[in-house]
Amino acid sequence: MAKTPSRSKTSKSPPKLKRDEALKYYRDMLLIRRFEERAGQLYGMGKIAGFCHLYIGQEAVVTGIQACLKDGDQIVTGYRDHGHMLACDMDPKGVMAELTGRKDGYSKGKGGSMHMFSREKNFFGGHGIVGAQVPIGTGLGFSNKYRGNDNICVTYFGDGAANQGQVYESFNMASLWDLPVVYVIENNQYAMGTSVARASAETELFKRGISFEIEGEEVDGMDVYAVKAAGEKAAKYARSGKGPYILEMKTYRYRGHSMSDPAKYRKREEVDDIRTHHDPIDGLKGRMLEQEIATEEELKDLDKEIKELVKEAADFSLDSPEPDPEELWTDVLREVESA
Repeated sequence: MAKTPSRSKTSKSPPKLKRDEALKYYRDMLLIRRFEERAGQLYGMGKIAGFCHLYIGQEAVVTGIQACLKDGDQIVTGYRDHGHMLACDMDPKGVMAELTGRKDGYSKGKGGSMHMFSREKNFFGGHGIVGAQVPIGTGLGFSNKYRGNDNICVTYFGDGAANQGQVYESFNMASLWDLPVVYVIENNQYAMGTSVARASAETELFKRGISFEIEGEEVDGMDVYAVKAAGEKAAKYARSGKGPYILEMKTYRYRGHSMSDPAKYRKREEVDDIRTHHDPIDGLKGRMLEQEIATEEELKDLDKEIKELVKEAADFSLDSPEPDPEELWTDVLREVESA
């Protein structure tokens, strides 16, 4: 059985929430939740092909981290990536169109769920190979240092990827050269289907940087304010030239590893307990209502607005044409003029 997400010192929330800030976090997390629910429906209807990994339950991680970033900062992640795209303000219509393999998708329908990018939003992709994004994110950090700017790269990966060798090669290089990279380990505690306790000799994954002299900490990844507080600290550290920082987000996914995973390796009671007592959206909703900075009616209206936005994205994706067969030959090789 997975451990209940623990709270670190950074999980303390401000005594009084700011209305506009809290509503923004709530809206951003709700958009990810409703978008993923609709994506799951479209997958079941056969409208989305290939692999599809939903982010339901983990919304507070990317929402809180994104609140710490500035223009020019980059994001790169693995294949559970739809939430990250929405958090960096990519258009839900373009994201959903890519999921359904349509021409108006971010990668023209050729990337699908795991391989779409937005240079405009500095989103350098989801990546289908486990851990492959970590050296890429480290390289982006190197480019920032080489150019002499104060941008950072946030590199997301999961507890399963944390055991990949290329992760430690990246840690070593990032520490050796003081690269401005924040490594965010989204520890949803099961990788594909094996618990961290069965797969990792050291289960406190933020300690994996000790051998490379990389600072790190564990954070309650189900609390958006805890994530934001830790993210601000890590971003400031990396941006100041001190080198990389590791944040282990203790989070939880409610669905299987992918849409094809029935998730029989954990008990229903465990999932229900996390949903009931640690859900990031319900938790923030409860705090807003308790502090009387939003009403139940306001939040219902917001949910209605988000559902309509997601419906529009789904309708747009299904109305978008399929790519022309000639697209198979585009974006494969780069034309270079001879000297």
